[in-house]
Amino acid sequence: MFRSINNEDNDQVTNTAGAFQSDGRDVEFSQELADHDDLVAQERSKAADQRAKARKNNNQ
Repeated sequence: MFRSINNEDNDQVTNTAGAFQSDGRDVEFSQELADHDDLVAQERSKAADQRAKARKNNNQ
């Protein structure tokens, strides 16, 4: 049922970056209209940015 990880089809790396397309809409974030989920997502994003910055500074 499952395919082998080492088969010939997996020898090529798939480039999925070209598969994503924008819908052309420019969406702005409004703090006044943000709900709880928006605020939680914003905090998670800030924490991830801080971790990435710290990791980058430690590798230099």
